[in-house]
Order: sequence, then C-alpha cells, then structure tokens
Amino acid sequence: MIIIVTIIAYFAVLMLLSRWTARKADNNTFYRGNRQSPWYMVAFGMVGASISGVTFISVPGMVLKMDMTYIQTCLGFILGYMAVAFILLPVYYRWNLTTIYSYLQRRLGQRSYKTGASFFLLSKMTGAAVRFYVVCILLHRFVVMPMCGIGDDEGDSGFSQTGSFVLTVLVMTVLIWLYTRRGGIKTLVWTDTFQTTCMFTALILIIWQVMGALEMNFQEAVTAIAGNEHSRMFVMDDWVSKQNFWKQFLSGVFIVIVMTGLDQDMMQKNLTCKSLREAQKDMCTYGFAFVPANLLFMALGVLLVILAQKEGVALPQNADDLLPMFAATGRLGETVVVLFTIGIVASSFSSADSALTAMTTSYCVDIKERAGDEQLRKRVHVGMAVVFMLIILMVDAVNSTSIIDFIYILCSYTYGPLLGLFAFALFTKRKIGNDKAVPYIAVASPLICYLLNITVARATGYQFGYELLMINGLLTFCGLWIISTSEDHHQS
Repeated sequence: MIIIVTIIAYFAVLMLLSRWTARKADNNTFYRGNRQSPWYMVAFGMVGASISGVTFISVPGMVLKMDMTYIQTCLGFILGYMAVAFILLPVYYRWNLTTIYSYLQRRLGQRSYKTGASFFLLSKMTGAAVRFYVVCILLHRFVVMPMCGIGDDEGDSGFSQTGSFVLTVLVMTVLIWLYTRRGGIKTLVWTDTFQTTCMFTALILIIWQVMGALEMNFQEAVTAIAGNEHSRMFVMDDWVSKQNFWKQFLSGVFIVIVMTGLDQDMMQKNLTCKSLREAQKDMCTYGFAFVPANLLFMALGVLLVILAQKEGVALPQNADDLLPMFAATGRLGETVVVLFTIGIVASSFSSADSALTAMTTSYCVDIKERAGDEQLRKRVHVGMAVVFMLIILMVDAVNSTSIIDFIYILCSYTYGPLLGLFAFALFTKRKIGNDKAVPYIAVASPLICYLLNITVARATGYQFGYELLMINGLLTFCGLWIISTSEDHHQS
C-alpha cells in the first residue's frame, strides 16, 4: 500500500509542476521554454535526464563483469561536454536554432537536413521505447504483480505474460503525455529537477541501508570498497581489452559529442537557457557531475557484492539483476523497495518524457516544417505517445531478447551518420550542390561498419567497442567529401 501511495504522490507533484509551468504556454514555450530557463536548474535536471531507468539498474551491476572501469568512460565525458559547450553550442546559439538539425539545412541543404532529423527520430523512438520497456517490465514484475497477487511463475525471464502489463504501459505512457502535453520543454526543466532530486535521494538512502545491513559506517564502507577485487578503475596494460583506458576515455568523449551534442533530446533543454554563456556553464557543470554520480552507482554495486558474499547469496548470472535482487525483493526491507521504485520511476520518466518532447519538436519543426502550427504539435504529441506505446507492446509480444539486442545495435549505428554530417558541416567549407546521394551515404556507412565488425571479429577475434562510432562517422564524412565541391569551385 505504501508503494501505491508514494507513486500517486509522486505523479501528483509532476502534474502540479506541469500545471504551474504551462500557464499561457504556446509553441515557443513547448519547443524553447521561452529561453528563460535558469542554467543551474537545467544542469541539475540534465544529470537525471541522462541517467535512464536502465542505467539506474545497469551501472551497479557493471562491477560484476568490468569492475569500476566505467569511470574511465565518465572521465571522457568531461572532455566531451567541454567540446559540446565550446564548439557546438556557439553554433546553435549563433543561428538561434529551435532544433539542432536546422543547422544542416542552412549549411548542407534540404536532404542533409531531413536525413539528420530522420536518423534522430528513428534512433530516439526505438531506443527510448526499449529502455522504457525494460523499466516497465521491472515495475510490472516487482511492483504491479505483487500488488495484484500475481506470482512470479507467470513471468518468463522477466518478460510479461499477463494482460496487466498492457495496462502498466498504457498508464505510464499516458502519465508522461499528460504532464508534457502543454508546457513541453519548459515543464521538463522543472520536473527533471524534481525527478533528479528523488533519484539521488533514493540512491543515497539505498546505499545507507546497504551499509546498515553490512554494519559499516561511512569510513568502513569506503575502505571495504577500495579493498574489494571489483574496485579496479583503470586498465592501462591490455590494449586488446574493451576496458583499456584510452579506448574507454576516447569513447566517452565521442559518446557525449554524438549522443548529447548531436541529439535534439539532450540539447533541447540546453537551448532554453537565457544566453550562450549560461548554456555553457550548464553544460560544463553537469559534465563534471557525471563522475561522482556514477561513482555512487558503482560503489553501491561493490557494496551489494560484499553483502551477497556475507549472506552466502549466489551472484546473479545477469549483471543487471544485482540491484533488483536485493532492492526489489524485500531482502533489505520494505523501505528499500519503496526507494528502489522511486529511483526507477524518477530516472526512467526524466529520460522518457524529454525523448517524447524532443521527437514531437523534431517532427513538427524538421519533418513537417510547421513550427508555428499549435494544432499540429498537439496531434503529433499524441501520435508520438501512441507509437511509443505500440513499440513497447510489440517488443513484449515478440517475447525475445533478440529484438531488444537488435534495436540497441540499430541505435548505436544510427548516431554515426549524424557525427559525419555535423563534422563535415562544421569543419569544412565545402558545398554539396546536389545532395540526393546524402541519404544513401548515411545508410551505407552503418551497414559497412556492421559488416566490418563481423569480418574483423571472425578473422582476428578483435571486438570493436565504441570506436566503431568514430569509424561510422568517418565513412559518412568521406562520402560527403566525395560528392562535394570546394567553396571556390561552387562559386565559379
């Protein structure tokens, strides 16, 4: 009962924030927040928005397979956010953009513009839906099913086989639509601040509860984490390993540049700041905040491993089950179950709501090119919510992890062409006279990368990591170079 009351109270706060921020809202409010957002609120909220419900689950479990080496990627994030702040943001503010893909239209032409926006919509819709699906499964399995008296025997490997799952997805999606439908990005700046506060409060209190179960104070917990075999952070000597420092660090740099700087979802809130200088302060602040934030998640993971060893509990085969095994099953008490539920809801909603808003913005502004049509925006927002929900239910109907893996792979490849398009537009002065070939280049690049990955793995055993993103972007860049002409030639 306490979980139900907590969730109802949580959504009540979101709806109150939505009602307050959506007064006299118009399209400029929905898309740009009237360019009045306080930078410090954007920075704080963006930390939560960048940590999805899947991340909330996965990062503590990472320590089982890769220790605390994820911190190497987080250090790369800092340099990546600096690049976004001082290379990309000045361009976006100089052109006074509503969506970042409008820059491609002005610089490279209409087909480049549509290609960039289309790749964003494809990647964001499928990726956000699958991430939200995983969270819906967790909430359905550990919260809804126990409340409804449904046993775990009705689930299979975490997948739903009950009709109540459809209701879970429907309710969750409708709630997101309700509090974003009027105020859009202005509302999200405030709700993200609230949700980030809830998420980190839940995380810290769960860590505190685990320390209590281990009968440790803060200093003893730090000492235990530092002395544990899973506390390794840096891999400097193994160049083949995916956890090699330079691979992880450079991957972190490019992950941020592409998945934040070239992603309308992640950039839309930053573009609501009053000025470029405030947006840069916002970007740099939450870039540095990622290191301590992720250290907390990984520290929790190590403490859970220590707790499992102390209690003689077998560690799960699936690393993502580490936190739910303790936090969602009542092993640490009802309080931790409530905190876990709040953390999952807060982290998943703060990423899903911004994705839904960004997709509505991009479709209206980039695809339809009708930024001023308020009725269109309302219809598209409903449509995006419906498609979002249908993809979640489709994945559940297939009832296979293979479709999830496929969609994650698809998303990882679709950001490469965006990297190539923006790099070409920013760092060359070449022009594309006839840009009919641009969509074909953007599709061919990830396909070539996919074949390259399979071929190299079979021939040498080498497994590409995030460096494949850089290769993907380079192929797109080279393709654009081939079909382009120099500025002097274009003028003649």
